[in-house]
Amino acid sequence: MGFQVSPGVQVTEKDLTNVVPAVATSISGIVMAAQKGPCDQITAIASEEELVQIFGEPNADNYGDWFAAANFLGYANSLRVVRPSTSTMKNAVSSGTAILIKNNDHYREGDGSGAGPYDGGEANVGQWAARTAGAYGNSLKVSMCPSADDFEQTFSGNTGTTGVVNGTPAAGSTTVEIDNGGSSGNGGALFAVGDVVHFFEADGSEYKVTGISGDTITIERFGTANTAGGLRSALADATNVRRRWEYYDQFDGAPGTSDYVKDRTGVDTADEMHIIIIDEDGVISGTPGEILEKWTGLSKLKDARTAQGAANYYADAIYNGSSYIYWMDHPTNGSNWGTSSAGGTTFDVLVGSGDGDVSTSLGSGVDASPATADLQAGYGLFANDELVDVSLILTSAHATAVGDYVIDNVAEIRKDAMVFISPQRSAVVNNEGSETTSIITTSDLNAYTRSSYAVYDSGWKYMYDKYNDRYVYIPLNGDVAGTCVVTDKSDDPWFSPGGLNRGQIKNAIKLAWSPNKSQRDTLYTKGVNPVISTPGSGIVLFGDKTMLDTPSAFNRINVRRLFIVLEKAIATAAKFQLFEFNDAFTRAQFTALVEPFLRDVQGRRGIYDFRVVCDETNNTAAVIDANEFRADIFVKPAKSINFITLTFVATRSGISFEELGG
Repeated sequence: MGFQVSPGVQVTEKDLTNVVPAVATSISGIVMAAQKGPCDQITAIASEEELVQIFGEPNADNYGDWFAAANFLGYANSLRVVRPSTSTMKNAVSSGTAILIKNNDHYREGDGSGAGPYDGGEANVGQWAARTAGAYGNSLKVSMCPSADDFEQTFSGNTGTTGVVNGTPAAGSTTVEIDNGGSSGNGGALFAVGDVVHFFEADGSEYKVTGISGDTITIERFGTANTAGGLRSALADATNVRRRWEYYDQFDGAPGTSDYVKDRTGVDTADEMHIIIIDEDGVISGTPGEILEKWTGLSKLKDARTAQGAANYYADAIYNGSSYIYWMDHPTNGSNWGTSSAGGTTFDVLVGSGDGDVSTSLGSGVDASPATADLQAGYGLFANDELVDVSLILTSAHATAVGDYVIDNVAEIRKDAMVFISPQRSAVVNNEGSETTSIITTSDLNAYTRSSYAVYDSGWKYMYDKYNDRYVYIPLNGDVAGTCVVTDKSDDPWFSPGGLNRGQIKNAIKLAWSPNKSQRDTLYTKGVNPVISTPGSGIVLFGDKTMLDTPSAFNRINVRRLFIVLEKAIATAAKFQLFEFNDAFTRAQFTALVEPFLRDVQGRRGIYDFRVVCDETNNTAAVIDANEFRADIFVKPAKSINFITLTFVATRSGISFEELGG
């Protein structure tokens, strides 16, 4: 408050209503291989349908990882997915040597290693690249119509006139020779493969150009279910010919000059273009030739805008809106494309250039399975707790080295997230009689860091894969993490996720292995949480231990999650004390903030008792002089019941219960 120099009333406010905020406890993260989608970035997924949309369906290479993610989404709607890249993975391109473009940031900014950016163009890859790395993009075809002449041209006249029929092809013929003004050998250069041609037959028949060789075009019938056969009738010499762009019927008219140019120059520059993206092989849509996207009236000018002010330059519009492709270069014959001023420039007609500029099929996209280092790098994206909010990390079907990396380099660093791990498939699938030994002795359990931030379950489940019409075994860590979400919804994070009330496993036909009581005893002493089949009650998580191997309250999932909630929430609230004075007022304010929160947790059965110490005893003069602030929070965590003893006593009829004492 400033000093007043004359009498008056100054009104101020001070907010003392701050509370300890709620924190997220149900957000999960996973790194998984996929057939498509952005690489090396965290993508939020809310449903299995969204998982399919962004990363594709499961296949033989990734079904374990994919269904671990999908199974978690059966319990929650908050999954963070990273698709890892590999050095051998490539995006499909128009021509030349394929490159790897990991994601939009990589396209715009580069990856920090000298690869990219690519938004300014890239040589030797053609005009387009698939939006996603992998063979998935090899199914794409991009067709462009950059002018009215490319959209439609009509050739007419007598013999010796450019672009009319040369000779008298008979009915049924699948080849037609085109006159090129008396020149021989290049009449076909007036056309492009895919063009729709019309010879002005009385019935209006149209044909598609399927091949070009010198003066001759090869045709097939178009616009009918029956494409067999050639010409429906014989043609006379010098018959007129009309050619249209392959996809002319998908647009209301030909591209012309944009309003943006007309308003600024008044010159007809033909800056507009149409672009269409096709699933040529049917890999993406399931239907060969399916149209995926249409772009109408984009501009060749770098500064072009729509009437609404949005970027209309075709490279930018494609980047901002396409789900399938990136722009990489202008067409070979596209002079003046990408200029920032229209002036009096008229842009080139490309049909007949013979260089594939108009329609191009993408290829050379390469899939690659991520190596251990690639998976570890993907999980490393979850390590920064200030940038990424995640609570439950799934290791799906990854190797031991990956899971151990996540414990050491993510969970133990963050201190606010738990890692969920399943045994290797070979330990429990088709390993009858040796499961316990394989998990504890010969498998991977002892290779992991024994951490209270890690949870290890006993198995894999058998489930139906509707995408490939088969049954598959899937690791259970996605489901076990899901039981924590169920617990968060029904009670609170400090309740145990195990047992019949909250530990039900969904979407399981059977378990690869359901350990018996003796086996469970052995597993539990080693920190392995059994998942069992219970007659009448389904498949259930029957344990709630962390992987901590020392006697401690933190060897239980509910206690570890309790402290994650307490520490995360109170630490968030404590940030508001930064840069305040370390005096009695601030300390009292902090205590008044924390104690109601802890009483609430106590009332919700998370703790038995607590005490907050924040006074001169721990904020000594030395602490204050070091610009520090200290609070000691003592908590007695509530304990889950793991063992029940029921004692039944039979007595004689004449005995009074009061006589029995206890």
